[in-house]
Amino acid sequence: MLSPQIRALVKGTAPVLKTHGVALTKHFYARMFQHNPELKHVFNQGHQAGGEQQQALAGAVAAYAEHIDDPSVLMPVVTRIVHKHVSLGIRPEHYQIVGKHLLASIKEVLGEAATDELVDAWAAAYGQLADLLIAEEARLYAESAAKPGGWTGWRAFRVVGKQRESAEITSFYLAPADGGAVPAYQPGQYVSVRVFVPELGLMQPRQYSLSDAPGQDRLRISVKREAGGADTPAGRVSNALHDRLEEGGVIDVAPPQGDFHLREEGNAPVVLLSGGVGLTPMVSILNHLVGRNDERQIRFVHGCRNSSVHAMKEHVNDIAAARANVRKAVFYEEIGHADQRGRDYDHAGRVDLLAIRDEVIVPDADYYLCGPAGFMRAQRAALNGLGVPDERIHAEAFGSGGAPA
Repeated sequence: MLSPQIRALVKGTAPVLKTHGVALTKHFYARMFQHNPELKHVFNQGHQAGGEQQQALAGAVAAYAEHIDDPSVLMPVVTRIVHKHVSLGIRPEHYQIVGKHLLASIKEVLGEAATDELVDAWAAAYGQLADLLIAEEARLYAESAAKPGGWTGWRAFRVVGKQRESAEITSFYLAPADGGAVPAYQPGQYVSVRVFVPELGLMQPRQYSLSDAPGQDRLRISVKREAGGADTPAGRVSNALHDRLEEGGVIDVAPPQGDFHLREEGNAPVVLLSGGVGLTPMVSILNHLVGRNDERQIRFVHGCRNSSVHAMKEHVNDIAAARANVRKAVFYEEIGHADQRGRDYDHAGRVDLLAIRDEVIVPDADYYLCGPAGFMRAQRAALNGLGVPDERIHAEAFGSGGAPA
C-alpha cells in the first residue's frame, strides 16, 4: 500500500504528464531500445514510427498518476493491457527493464523538477502497478497453458489454406505444425503472430482477430493489407503476410487472448457493428452463434468503402437468407454501377444507426463494435443517443490504445 505522501507526489505530476507525457515516453522508448535493443522484437515498430505507442503510454502513465488514490478505476484498461502483454510474451523480467528506463527518463526529461523524493515515489508507484500486472498475467498464462491444446509463448503453425476475401483482406488458415490440438477460445478474441521483417532486420509481432468460430482443428485470421499513404507507412507485417506467406509456410503464433468477446451468459439479442476489417471478430461471433443453432435475435451491421473491399459478403448473405433470426444491413460509401441493393449493399453512405433504428435497436440487446477509432466513437455516440446504456456496448479497438469512449 502506498503512503499518502507517495500518492500525493505521484498525483501532483499528473498535470505535467498530460502536457509533456509524449516527450517523456519518446525519450523512454529511445533510451530503452538503445540499451536493450532485443526488445525491438517485442514492441511494434510500426506503432513506434507512427507515434501511437508513445501516445498510448503517455496517456496510461498520466491516468495512473491521476487515479493513484483509486487505481480500481483503471481496471478495464488494466485488463486490456494484461491480455495484450500475455499475447506478446511479456514476462516479469521485462518489468525490471521498463522500470529502470522509465525512472531514468523521468530524471532526464524533468530535470531539476525530478527530485530524489519524486523519483522514489514513482519507483514505489511503478512497483505497485508492476506487481498487479504481473499477477494478472501469471493467471492468464496459467489458464492458457492448462487448456487442452493450450500453450504459452510462441508456437509454430502451418498455413493450411490462404483465401482472398476482398481487394484488401486475405484469410489465413493455421494449424499447429506439431500436429497437436487447438485450444478453445472465446469468439471475438485475437492471436498474435510473429514474422521476420527484412526491412527492419527484426522479428515483429502483430495482433489479428480470429475470424471464425472456435471448436475447430485450425485457426483463421483475416488480414487487411495496410498499403500506407502520404502520412502513414505501409504495414510491414500485413504486407509480409500477403506477399510472402503461402500455403505450407510456417508462422509463429501466440495463444488466443483478448477481453473483447461474446458474452455467453443469457440469451440477450446480439447486434454486431463493424467498419472495414473490423468485421473479422464479428464474423467469428456470428459463426459461433449460427454453428450452435442459437435462436436469439442477431443483427449484423457493416460499413465499407465499396464492393471491392467488402469481405465475406456471400458468407454473411447466405446466413441471413437461411436464418430467420439473423438480419443484415450493409452500407457502401461508394456505389458501383454493377452493385445491387439487397445483394451487395443495403444502404448508401456511412453507417447511420438512426436511419435503421427499427432494425438494430432491439430491447435488452448487447452491442459489439469494432473498426477504426472514428467509426467506433460515432457508433457509440449514436447508440447512446438512441438510449443504449454504456454497459450494453462492448468495443474492440485496433492499434496500441484502448477502445474509444
